[in-house]
Amino acid sequence: MLKRLAVAALVATPALADPGGTLNPEEMTIGRMIDNIRNGETDMPTCMTGYFITKSGRHVMAREVFEACAEAGYTGAMTWMSQLDNNGLGGEYNPEAAAEWDRRAAQAGDPVGQFNLGLNMIRGHGVRRDVAQGRRLIDAAAATGLPIARRMQASGYDPDEVTPDADNWKYAPLF
Repeated sequence: MLKRLAVAALVATPALADPGGTLNPEEMTIGRMIDNIRNGETDMPTCMTGYFITKSGRHVMAREVFEACAEAGYTGAMTWMSQLDNNGLGGEYNPEAAAEWDRRAAQAGDPVGQFNLGLNMIRGHGVRRDVAQGRRLIDAAAATGLPIARRMQASGYDPDEVTPDADNWKYAPLF
């Protein structure tokens, strides 16, 4: 009986708690990842959480994660920023901003950025149309083994091969 009282007294002692800290802090939650971003922490687990956030439909929050991570140099976050801008998710539809994110990723050597920028250049979507440079970028992405780039090469660089026809409205000539 005396042992049980001693153990109970130890557990109930407030001195055991860290008075300046948090007991049982959040670890792999969306709230924690947003706190990380707002505190300038852009590590890989935090950045990859943006994917789950955007897939849950919280595009404004995902944009906050991806933008901070893209600015920190994560090329995958750059291509996600492109996807958000190109589809008006969490912000306005902005093909120029999307192409700029792809350009940054491509310049950093990211095959998805190379592919996306190449496709944009072939179409003239968000950037000046330059079919020859677009093909070179797609070839560079294909050389890394990126399947969609290889598929586009095999189609003779036909954009319809890699884009759903539901998106055709985006790529129609403006004049």
